[in-house]
Amino acid sequence: MTLSSLTALSPLDGRYAPKLAALRPLLSEYGLMQHRVRVEVEWFIALSDAGFAEFAPLSEAARGLLRSLAVRFHEADAEAIKEIERSTNHDVKAVELWIKSRLKGHAELERAAEFVHFACTSEDINNTSHALMLQRSRCEVLLPALDALLARLGAMAAALAATPMISRTHGQTASPTTVGKEVANVGARLATARARIAAVPLLAKMNGAVGNYNAHLAAYPDFDWEAFSRRVVEERLGLAFNAYTVQIEPHDYMAELFDAIARANTLLIDWSRDVWGYISLGYFKQRVKPGEVGSSTMPHKVNPIDFENAEGNFGLANALLGHLSGKLPISRWQRDLTDSTVLRNMGVALGYTLLACDSLGRGLDKLEPNPARLAADLDEAWEVLGEAVQTVMRRHGLPDPYGQLKDFTRGRPVTRELMQGFIAALPLPPAEVQRLLALTPATYTGLAAALASRWAGS
Repeated sequence: MTLSSLTALSPLDGRYAPKLAALRPLLSEYGLMQHRVRVEVEWFIALSDAGFAEFAPLSEAARGLLRSLAVRFHEADAEAIKEIERSTNHDVKAVELWIKSRLKGHAELERAAEFVHFACTSEDINNTSHALMLQRSRCEVLLPALDALLARLGAMAAALAATPMISRTHGQTASPTTVGKEVANVGARLATARARIAAVPLLAKMNGAVGNYNAHLAAYPDFDWEAFSRRVVEERLGLAFNAYTVQIEPHDYMAELFDAIARANTLLIDWSRDVWGYISLGYFKQRVKPGEVGSSTMPHKVNPIDFENAEGNFGLANALLGHLSGKLPISRWQRDLTDSTVLRNMGVALGYTLLACDSLGRGLDKLEPNPARLAADLDEAWEVLGEAVQTVMRRHGLPDPYGQLKDFTRGRPVTRELMQGFIAALPLPPAEVQRLLALTPATYTGLAAALASRWAGS
C-alpha cells in the first residue's frame, strides 16, 4: 500500500493531518533532525570561539554557511541523513557525517571538520534538540491554541455575563448562576493552567557520556568546560542549564511540562462534558452548517460532535502525557534507551492535544444560547429561593428557618404562588418581605454577572 492520508496508521497523519500541520515540522523526525543540525552547528561555532590553538574563530561567511544548514534545512536534507543512517544504524552519527559532508570544498571548515560533534555524546545533541522542539511547540503552537480558546471564552463570558441559568449540583436544581459566570469559571482555570505550562523551564545539558566532561578534559584539561557548556545552552540555544546529569538529561522538566499540559486538558474535558450537557438540556443551540448530516437515519439530529471529539482526543492526549511523565524520569543507571523510543511520541501526545483544542474551538463557535429554554427552566425552579428566604429569616432571628424551608420545599414542586404565599406570611419587616417577594429565580444570581464581566475584562 502507498502511504497516504487514507492508509496512515495514525489518524493524526491520516484523517486529521491538515489540522496538525503546525506541529509536523517541529515534532516529527524531520523536526528532530533539523534541531540536531542546529545544536551541532552552534556547538561547533562556539568551539571556534573558545580560544583553542587548533581551532581559530570562524569567519562570518563560514558561520553563515553553517547556520544556513539548519535554517534552510529541507526534506531532501533529511532524506540524505536517513540514507547515511542506513549504513551507520545510528541517527545522531548520521547527522554528524552529513554536516561534515557539507563542509567539503570549504577549506576553512574542512580544516576544522573533526571539531564537529567534538567531545559530545549523542544525548548532548538529543536532549538539547528535544528541549528546542518543545520550546518552539509550546511558544508557536500550544500556547496560541490555548490563547484562542481563552479569547473565545472571554467573548462568551462578556456576552452572557447577565444571562441567568439554573445551576445543577448533583444534577438537581440549585442556586441560579449566569451562563457567563460558568464560562468565566472555566476561563479562569484555563488561564492558570496556561501560565503553569508557560512557566516550566526547559533544561538541557552538554556534559558528555556520563555527565562529567571526561572526554572534554582529556583533550583540554585546563579549560572550564562547565562554564563553556552553560554558555552554549543558555546564551546560544536559549535553554536552562542542568549541571547534574548522567548520560541523559533526566527529563524531570518534561514530566513537569507534560503534567501541566495534562491539567489543562483535564479541565477542558470537564468543560466539554458540561457543554454537552447544556446542549442536551437545550440551554445552547448549535448553528447548522448546510450539507452536514447528524445521523444516517434520524434527519433531525444535530449532534454535539465537536465536544465529543474534544473529550475523546483530550483523553487520548492525557493517556500519552501520563505515560511520558511517568516513564521519562526513570533510566537504569547512567543510561538506557527506553526514553529514546518514548520521546518519539511527544508529537503524538501534543498532536492529540492540539486536535482536541481545535474541535473544542469549532464547537464553541457554533454555540448559540437559548434564552427561552433557560428562562423556562428557571421559572420551574422556585424552590431554589428557599436558600435566600431561610438566610433572611436567620438574619432576623426567626425560629428554625432551615427546617421550615426544608419542610416546605424538599422533594415537592414549588410554584411562584406557593413560594410567594410562604414569604408573605413571614413575620419579617415589611421592607424585607417586599424585597423577597420581588425576587425570582432569574434575578437570584448574586454576583455572577459582575464576576463574569470582571474576568472577561481582565
